[in-house]
Amino acid sequence: MSVRALPRAAARVLLLPAALIALWWWAAAASDSFYLTDPGTIAATFAQVWVSERFAADVLPSVGLLLTGYALAAALGIGMGVPLGLSPRLRAFAEPVLEFLRAVPPPVLVPLLILLVGLDASMRAAVIVSGCVWPVLLNTVEGVRAVDPVLADTCRVYGVRGRRRLTVLVLRSASPQIAAGLRQALSIAIILMVISEMFASSSGLGFAIVQFQRGFAIPEMWSGIVLLGLLGVVLSVVFARAERRALAWHRGLRAASRGE
Repeated sequence: MSVRALPRAAARVLLLPAALIALWWWAAAASDSFYLTDPGTIAATFAQVWVSERFAADVLPSVGLLLTGYALAAALGIGMGVPLGLSPRLRAFAEPVLEFLRAVPPPVLVPLLILLVGLDASMRAAVIVSGCVWPVLLNTVEGVRAVDPVLADTCRVYGVRGRRRLTVLVLRSASPQIAAGLRQALSIAIILMVISEMFASSSGLGFAIVQFQRGFAIPEMWSGIVLLGLLGVVLSVVFARAERRALAWHRGLRAASRGE
């Protein structure tokens, strides 16, 4: 992209958010509702509330909890998905139980996990894992099942077996679909982090938003919601860059197959 094209690209990216903020500002000015706060007040409140010790007390622990649960779900989903994808018998044996567990909404597990684990960070991480593991697991299974038979036969002919076959053929071939599952799990992790902190926590971003709502601190509540949105955007951008770097070979392969 040329230097001259950068302002145009930035304008296209910022056009819709600017229009939505302007619409929000107009709606808040035209309304006399106590619960609809204009963006200017929210921005000022945001600076007062979150650019302070509250950031270290509430936001950083929430982010750490989110990343911990997400990492555990990724490891569990990939670790279970690879053998299930490689073995049709194992997949048929485990499928009824997996389908039953996948159908249980993770927020419903909060009371049970409170009884089993207690009111601590382990319970909240378990809630995140219980919801994030499924897109990773299912995409890993499908990615492993979709390994090119020609490549599998080639590895067999050249004696590529065991761990080397797993890393060179199976995981590499399934990595685009695994990345798709990890991308879905990231958005689920943010939702479950907030839910777990709202129901069973005395700190964290979700707890702070609920406390603001209960105390009718409406601008503070809106600022917490905005912070959640910004957190989601930052994590999405970081993941997209990591994915683009890790799967550069895949994009190059697709471009070569199209003759580009």
